Formats: sequence, structure tokens, C-alpha cells
Amino acid sequence: MTVLFVTGTGTGIGKTVTTAALAAAALAGGRSVAVLKPAQTGVGADEPGDAAEVARLAGAVTAAELARFPEPLAPATAAARAGLAPVGPQEVADAAEKLAASHDLVLVEGAGGLLVRFDAVGGTLADAARLADAPVLVVTEAGLGTLNATALTALALRTHGLRCAGTVIGSWPAEPDLASRCNLDDLPAAADAPLLGLVPEGAGSLPPGAFRSAAPGWLAPALGGSGAFRLPG
Repeated sequence: MTVLFVTGTGTGIGKTVTTAALAAAALAGGRSVAVLKPAQTGVGADEPGDAAEVARLAGAVTAAELARFPEPLAPATAAARAGLAPVGPQEVADAAEKLAASHDLVLVEGAGGLLVRFDAVGGTLADAARLADAPVLVVTEAGLGTLNATALTALALRTHGLRCAGTVIGSWPAEPDLASRCNLDDLPAAADAPLLGLVPEGAGSLPPGAFRSAAPGWLAPALGGSGAFRLPG
């Protein structure tokens, strides 16, 4: 794949660190990588955003943003409150296509979940992925409640005619509870797509060198992983 959209079943579940792991694995495989954050919210003008964090962890990626809004809200709401123009799905698809012309892999990291509104007419990341004709990777939580959220996201993908590339658990606990362990078997059925990665909790706090060395082992070969990826147990 040349363009891959990365969404989540919610906020704060590890999308950015997962995106960094994907980028690091691709770079380790000799591929050139661009990371596109269509709408960065909740970050000041001079503060590093999610794309910059991916670059810090993963290494030599092209980091791009289309818009930045100061309040930590859905992009459409944040844009309206700031009196700024929102980002529309076509703009996102066009930017991804442009980056794909000069990179082997373009990772488009959404804000929040798949159907968070980007603009006043209801455009979403799903619409951008459809216009870009790109698959979508779903980052999920490990524990109780993730099956329903994952199934709902998968249903939304199918409704929009999109292909789910698979799922990745964005923060796999050092000591997983019973629900987390059972979800390793149940998530593929909920998503109707394979589980392709486990990113350890706290991975984003690793030194960049350690992160880059370890990241390929967190991902299955379908995501450019090293082939060492195995489900626990």
C-alpha cells in the first residue's frame, strides 16, 4: 500500500505512537515515509504536534499538517471556534496523493475516531479515505469495552465502502487482565480483519533509538513488521 489512513476507536488510545511504529518499521525496511496530520487540535502555534512526535520517535519522515486549531476539540468545532477555515475531505485526499508521488508510504493520522467531523457539512476521515481510495488501520484499546467500539468502527468502514487493513492494540499492558487476553482472540471477529500489532504501553516514552529498534517487532509483516510479531501465549 502507498497510502494508509490510521484511525482509532476513540482518543488517547495510541494512534500517534502506532503511527510512529508504522513509520519506523517502514524506514527500517528502506522505504521513504510521509506522515500527514490533516487537522491538529489542542496544540499551540509553536508547540510540536502529532506529526512532529512521529518524526521524533521514528526518524527521517516528512511531517505535514494541513491545519492547526488551538482548542482540544473535534476539528470542525475547533475550526469554527477559532474562526478559521476547516479542512475538507478532498483537501486531505489531495494532500495524501501529492505526498504519495514522492514517498513509498504515506500515513494519514486522523483526529479521534473515524466519524469525527472535519467541517461544517459533516465531512470525516472516512470520506477522505474513500476519496483517496485507501485502506484504514484501526487502533484499538486492549481491555473491556474494546470489542463493541471496534465492531462499530468496522461497521462504519463497511458502510462507507472502505477496507479495514487490520487492527493494532495501541497500548498493550505489561500485565494484561483477563479481558485483554481474551480480546486477542475476539478482536479479529469484531473487526472482521486481522490483529496486526501490539504496541507496548509506554512505548512513546522510549528513547528514539530504542523505539526505532523495537518497533518492527511490534507489527506483523503485513504492516512492514520484522516477522517476529507473535500474539502472547
